[in-house]
Amino acid sequence: MIGLISATAAGAAARDRLAAAWPDRTRVYDGPVKDAVRSAFAECEQLVCFLATGAVVRLIAPLLGGKATDPGVVCVDEGGRFAVSLVGGHGGGANELAREVGGLLAAQPVVTTATDSVGLPGLDTLGFPVEGSVATVSRALLDGEPVALRAELAWPLPPLPLAEKGAFAVRLTDRAVEPTAQEVLLRPPSLVVGVGASQGAPADEVLGLVGTALRDAGLSPRSIAELATVDAKSGEPGLVEAAARLGVPLVTYSAEELAAVQVPNPSDAPLAAVGTPSVAEAAALARGGELLVPKRKSQREDGRPAMATCAVVRRPARGRLAVVGLGPGARDLLTPRAKAELRRAAVLVGLDQYVDQIRDLLRPGTRILESGLGAEEERARTAVAEARAGHAVALIGSGDAGVYAMASPALAEASDDIDVIGVPGVTAALAAGAVLGAPLGHDHVSISLSDLHTPWEVIERRVRAAAEADIVVTFYNPRSRGRDWQLPKALAILAGHREPTTPVGVVRNASRPDESSRVTTLAALDPAWVDMMTVVTVGNTATRNVAGRMVTPRGYRWQESAQEEVR
Repeated sequence: MIGLISATAAGAAARDRLAAAWPDRTRVYDGPVKDAVRSAFAECEQLVCFLATGAVVRLIAPLLGGKATDPGVVCVDEGGRFAVSLVGGHGGGANELAREVGGLLAAQPVVTTATDSVGLPGLDTLGFPVEGSVATVSRALLDGEPVALRAELAWPLPPLPLAEKGAFAVRLTDRAVEPTAQEVLLRPPSLVVGVGASQGAPADEVLGLVGTALRDAGLSPRSIAELATVDAKSGEPGLVEAAARLGVPLVTYSAEELAAVQVPNPSDAPLAAVGTPSVAEAAALARGGELLVPKRKSQREDGRPAMATCAVVRRPARGRLAVVGLGPGARDLLTPRAKAELRRAAVLVGLDQYVDQIRDLLRPGTRILESGLGAEEERARTAVAEARAGHAVALIGSGDAGVYAMASPALAEASDDIDVIGVPGVTAALAAGAVLGAPLGHDHVSISLSDLHTPWEVIERRVRAAAEADIVVTFYNPRSRGRDWQLPKALAILAGHREPTTPVGVVRNASRPDESSRVTTLAALDPAWVDMMTVVTVGNTATRNVAGRMVTPRGYRWQESAQEEVR
């Protein structure tokens, strides 16, 4: 929860805007400011104070306990110009909160954390539990000292300028080891603990068994990704509580799924009870991996029968492929999610001209694999191969990556051995539509006129279908130097079903500095105006030119009115 505190009418106005935008994330604290800050500091994970930074410093100084426990605190000035990350930049999430608040209130986020200031991710913000000398190793990175990556597991990491050797180190491990004075341990979520339990098994017995199993195997409980069991035990209170206390999900599988998993220690008891010869081992191995701890039972001090079993598996690392749409080219049409994925990727794959658009957004250490036009399938294969090697990869495309871009060839190559994240982008059709007015207000379709990948016979059949169905059409890839007859042919097909006065919009380089556009008619359109940087939008029979803008109504009332006038 984010506590919101203000002292003046101006601050309250900005506070209320934040509260309205985030009703489920925020709580307004009224009353005397000192009491409000004290209450919010104790009750919330983060605070946004619409006060001077000096005042907030004095108010929170007696309350500060330590980086691991203090909430993140952001200050917003009375004029709403700046959102300052004051306390808990990394651990308390204040840096990211300042950026979020700044985006919502049109305020400039102010982040002074050393790593953020030079574009490096904080070692304690990578999404992994972290142990060791974070400040010491971070300082070494900032000072340009060689910091070695000692990865005992292949796991996707964000970009870090790490070396093969160095006196300082970042160690990626799920083993129960202690960090040295010049080392940071990152704990990847690599361990799956399969659990079985009799009815009424207490959580303490389950947790005691899991802790002993991990300790005996030399594994860290901070690398537990999930507890896994059979569906029939999904509501078992002891398992539910154990998962909650470990801070991990309780994942369940059907008895049929578990019965199909090959295990070293099947048993008749669970087969009779829940329909599978194994629960703990089978649930841990359900998604593959290496069995580190075979099934073991809990031991009760009173000598009564064990009520819990567990097994531990190290699951295989899964690379991460984010397919990112960059939008039509304007920086302010690049989504925040796309920016976050670009900064998270350790490997970037893309067309060279698209890489140039966003190069400044990449973190230091990002490996860039760029190539020229015509290498789409090669880029897709490269991105998938890098993800399969365990890396965090971003594959970029213009507009939306799923629309005539890189998502299709990449996903045709990818299998279920990697995680794939799609990041939508503003398409060229949408960007051009916004420039033209509202041409896409009713049903519409996009058709590429390039016959490099699609036979012209197929393209022509689709154009005819759109023409006969009276659907607004946006043409991508309409005309190039070596391919100049397809657009006139497509327009002639549409002209057989629409009036010569049908509005047509032509937009070149939508949203970019050299953007140009015009609204003309089906009869007046000159194909010479069009090239590969252009999209052409042809209205339907209801589309009208209103004050120089293309408008397609959501219904056909204009058309009906026109028919009434004719009658």
